[in-house]
Amino acid sequence: METPSLQDPLFATYVIAATLMILKAVGMSWLTVYRMMSENAGFRSPEDLRRTPLNPSPDPKQLAPNERVERIRRIQMNDLENIPFFLVAGFLYVLTDPPLLLAQVLLYGYVVSRLLHFAAYLGARTHDTRATLWSIGSLILVFMACRTLLAALGY
Repeated sequence: METPSLQDPLFATYVIAATLMILKAVGMSWLTVYRMMSENAGFRSPEDLRRTPLNPSPDPKQLAPNERVERIRRIQMNDLENIPFFLVAGFLYVLTDPPLLLAQVLLYGYVVSRLLHFAAYLGARTHDTRATLWSIGSLILVFMACRTLLAALGY
């Protein structure tokens, strides 16, 4: 087995897709903080009510749930429940040396499905819409995992 290299288009495809998903997941944390600060609400811990330069007028109401903040948290939780599986499944799938075009369709397809899922969740689209977009990504993961398992079993 050769050492993975960014000169290999297959591995580079994985690296691009994985990096985009890592940046998206990390970006959700920043978006949560931005929403909390712009709403001045949705704080989580009692110590968040201490007077600080970022919270000069603490108010117990700041600990109450805020839908705009909670929506971002739900999106982030969904990412944390899904993206780690993609990072592992995608890497293992690339080790099977699949056709480049198929790998690009699957890896980039997953990224697109997650970005569209984010847009649908942020825009308060119906559960049906979100579930469809989630299902696309999930089916991609299942395909890559099954194909990897079969390759490891010698099929």
